[in-house]
Amino acid sequence: MEIEIHNPHHEWHQLFEIEKSKFEKIFEKEMLSIHHIGSTAVPGLKAKPIIDILVVVENIEKVSEFNQKIEGLGYEVLGENGIEGRRFFIKGVNPRTHHIHVFQKDNSLDINRHLAVRNYLINHNHVANEYGKLKVKLAQQFPNDRTGYSNGKDHFLKQLEQKALAWYLKC
Repeated sequence: MEIEIHNPHHEWHQLFEIEKSKFEKIFEKEMLSIHHIGSTAVPGLKAKPIIDILVVVENIEKVSEFNQKIEGLGYEVLGENGIEGRRFFIKGVNPRTHHIHVFQKDNSLDINRHLAVRNYLINHNHVANEYGKLKVKLAQQFPNDRTGYSNGKDHFLKQLEQKALAWYLKC
């Protein structure tokens, strides 16, 4: 599948809002908050058109009780998928359209790192622009190689996450 980086689109926020209302109904009292994260949540940032959503729940162990309803929305259930304490769901195959990351309320490390990066990029336009240029360059360099594309972003993202967390925790 070819890696495509799109110019920012106002529809991304609307797509988040649609899924947000669906997940609020599914999780009901178990969900404490829901956030639009990732590049599509940053105004002006070029991105793969995949809506990333962070859901904070009271008890991560109860999430599996909602799997059937989530599958009914067209999502695939992937369990932790490489991140301990997370429940991960994807929607769409070609193209993939959404990622749902669910964390328990006391998993402040993972919750804060996602929110910190989003907020840092929103508040530091020059860094967002730099990140957008890097993604375009890597998508051209690795158009059909997700691993190459991801590895190319790794150093930038690790530095960004450190700066963002330090900034976020001061706010």
